[in-house]
Amino acid sequence: MLLLFATLAALPGVRAADACPCCAAAAAAAPALSSRSVYQLDASWTTDAGRSFQLAALRGRPVVLAMFFTSCGYACPRIVADMTQIQQNLPAAVRDQARFVLVSFDDQRDTVAALQAYREAHGLNASWVLLRGAPDDIRELAAVLGVKYKRDAAGMFQHSNLITVLNPEGEIVHQRAGLEGGLAEAGRAVVAADTR
Repeated sequence: MLLLFATLAALPGVRAADACPCCAAAAAAAPALSSRSVYQLDASWTTDAGRSFQLAALRGRPVVLAMFFTSCGYACPRIVADMTQIQQNLPAAVRDQARFVLVSFDDQRDTVAALQAYREAHGLNASWVLLRGAPDDIRELAAVLGVKYKRDAAGMFQHSNLITVLNPEGEIVHQRAGLEGGLAEAGRAVVAADTR
């Protein structure tokens, strides 16, 4: 029974309380999130598989998160490449635990199908979570992360280039700003956040 619960709870979009009804009480008894936790946000996102997803489903793992949009031709591909480099440089045990999350700014064009195509084009494995959401939820997450963005007349976005590392409780422990350097520091922050 515990193995089944652990397997279900590890699936993206499955909350611990939903994985096994008899474990709902245990999930409710989990320590409360701190006021600094990004997981306090209760928005419901949609994955590139079309499933509902809440950020709190990532609790218990180190997370590397960035906001992006799939039709970006310069900065976003570099951010994803940098996140991939961080992933590749992690020790295997940490790499297996960490999750890499991309949240789109573009609620209009970044459909489930567009996110699926992006995953395939960039060879992003199952440790990557690609999300789309409602405009208010995108704005709220961006504000919490300190990401600024603005849609221009052509429908493209001017935006901060920020990679954020969250600890297992969803607290920001490191941010790499810009498009140059800082990958080793981000990797060390992910390793330090792996508290197993």
